[in-house]
Amino acid sequence: MGSAFAIALAALFLALCPAQGHQHRHRHGHGVRYELGEASFVGRLDPTTVGNASSLGDLCDSTVGQEAGYFRVTGTRDLNMFYWFFESRGDPSSDPVILWMTGGPGCSDATALFAENGPCLLDGGRSKPRHNEYSWNERASVIYIDQPCGVGYSYGSAADEDKNERGVAKHVGNFLLEFFGKHPGLAKNDFYVFGESYGGHYVPSVAAAVMDELNLKGIGVGNGLTVPSVQFEYYPDLAYTYAKKAVGHSIISYPTYLLQKAGWPYCRARILECQNDTSKCQTAQEVCSALMFAPYTASGMNPYDIRLKCEKQPLCYDFENIGAYMNDPQVKEVLGVPDSVQWEDCNNTVNAMFASDWMKNFDGQVKRLLDGDVAVLIYTGDMDWICNWIGNKAWTLELEWSGKEGFVAAEDAEILPHGQSESVGQVRSYGNLAFLRVYGAGHLAPMDKPAVLSDMVKVFTGTMPAPPTLVAAKAASF
Repeated sequence: MGSAFAIALAALFLALCPAQGHQHRHRHGHGVRYELGEASFVGRLDPTTVGNASSLGDLCDSTVGQEAGYFRVTGTRDLNMFYWFFESRGDPSSDPVILWMTGGPGCSDATALFAENGPCLLDGGRSKPRHNEYSWNERASVIYIDQPCGVGYSYGSAADEDKNERGVAKHVGNFLLEFFGKHPGLAKNDFYVFGESYGGHYVPSVAAAVMDELNLKGIGVGNGLTVPSVQFEYYPDLAYTYAKKAVGHSIISYPTYLLQKAGWPYCRARILECQNDTSKCQTAQEVCSALMFAPYTASGMNPYDIRLKCEKQPLCYDFENIGAYMNDPQVKEVLGVPDSVQWEDCNNTVNAMFASDWMKNFDGQVKRLLDGDVAVLIYTGDMDWICNWIGNKAWTLELEWSGKEGFVAAEDAEILPHGQSESVGQVRSYGNLAFLRVYGAGHLAPMDKPAVLSDMVKVFTGTMPAPPTLVAAKAASF
């Protein structure tokens, strides 16, 4: 699929490591028995809405078939991972299937569902969802999953919760195997894994774990943290140099900029130590966060959008109405969620549990996917600071893979929607790798540019032809 993908992407519109090999498992009654280290347990799909599936449409998008429930992990582990599946508004029997993974680590997929790319939105502080005409299920069936356990509607024993990508890949990977096993009509369809933010860790890990077992065609990472040893270098550049160009003023002072640039080699050395010694990873996170994050946080600006003030801690956006909706007893009853489970957008306890995972690089998994003929799309809203486009573009250019020379030599092309003369972004592609910069979008790019991101997904998954592009003149680094 390499050459066809290259042609299409050249005109693109707009939180089990693979080295450990195949997963070992076998059927055991209802569900799949598998191992993680010395632990052995069974995972089974439990659709809790079988008796009241028609009521799901009253919650969100009555026009499509849906399913919600839990992936139950029992045995030496006690985990219950909530999922919500929406069929495509097009042809579910043939349209691709997308798994969405929100980052954090520790943030719920419901935030993306109701604020970014889901079939219905709770935007503008509304109490009841409205139809989203730019939903990603326009031409794809979409699975949302709250993971790791402790996130959103997911629950279980805190001692059993995942703390790294090995556990995430194992549990989410086995959820996928069980889901497609229970939905054989979907198993033949093209499958894609998308994620955002800490999804830069989750997506490559999960995709690499299942690439030989499912009909995986591609992955997409939006404003992700994938290669910290490269990306952290560009925090001062985005906050000082690029911000002056993009919003007319810098976010940090020039002395702070110089201090951060001078401190980068020390930060990078700590990140590199983490790659071979996990015991060094928490120190790397603490050192680099103090150096690179603290000055921006002190500015009072939104780290997810350099155009905005931080409106409400801790996420700088007000999603209280989503929380009120998800904690409505009637909503939980329809979805089969226990009364005792209280939804919150992000779980700080889960976030802290990933302290030794944060600074790990996942370019190795991306390389394995590319070498396995899986399409890789890295897309970024260019108003984001926390996982900014400069750092994301830098790691794609540095990535060691068979197509590196061609990707580095490729030109950035302006994306011109059909019938329009104004560009919505830039794309660079070669082989089965593409990097997309989306103009005027922040960290939550599907929320800021819903039409652009909806069409991006359709082009990438092959359900929409690509519009024309215009090769841009050679430009400076940013």
